[in-house]
Amino acid sequence: MQDVFYIQEVEQATALLKPARLELLKRLEVARTCPELAVMLGDSAQKIYYHVKALEKAGLVEKVDERRVRGIVEGYYRAKARSYWLAPQLIGEIGGEHMTRDQISLRVLLNLAAEIHDDIGKLGNQAAVGQDVPSLSLSAHIHLPDASRRAEFLQEVQTTFQQLARKYGLPQDNVDIADEQGFRLVLVCYPKKDELKDGSYG
Repeated sequence: MQDVFYIQEVEQATALLKPARLELLKRLEVARTCPELAVMLGDSAQKIYYHVKALEKAGLVEKVDERRVRGIVEGYYRAKARSYWLAPQLIGEIGGEHMTRDQISLRVLLNLAAEIHDDIGKLGNQAAVGQDVPSLSLSAHIHLPDASRRAEFLQEVQTTFQQLARKYGLPQDNVDIADEQGFRLVLVCYPKKDELKDGSYG
């Protein structure tokens, strides 16, 4: 079983995005038969079989074994992955053409997040077939209580990022070069309120 299954086909997404099938996938990390699933979910074996076969046809579930019980062959099915990611292009964008400056900035961030989501999903498929995928992730919470500190922080971040880009980046006309030595460095900054234990925000 692979860790991530990246869904890029509409047919696969359509087969997946049904509440009953999502419930089935949660229970198919371990191989089970349709009668076993029917008992767990309190549904008929016939209905469970219908959903399982739809998931199998979409490539999201696989038959890993079978047994004969009272003259009837029962298949053991298991999910192809522990988690499923939808490619961003499968989800329609919502919003009009006219946006404020802040909305435009947010849309840039959303588009960038979608690109990262897409890249990581494809890397997950590579890892599933045994390819080594070197990566690095960093995260920090920054406290910027006033405008002067924000400006200072922004200037410092821009300077540091530009220094890294000049030292390690490819020339602008070679940015499409893709090989095993190529990496993408992305920096995002957005407001985040952490919920405190007493339910307030800081």
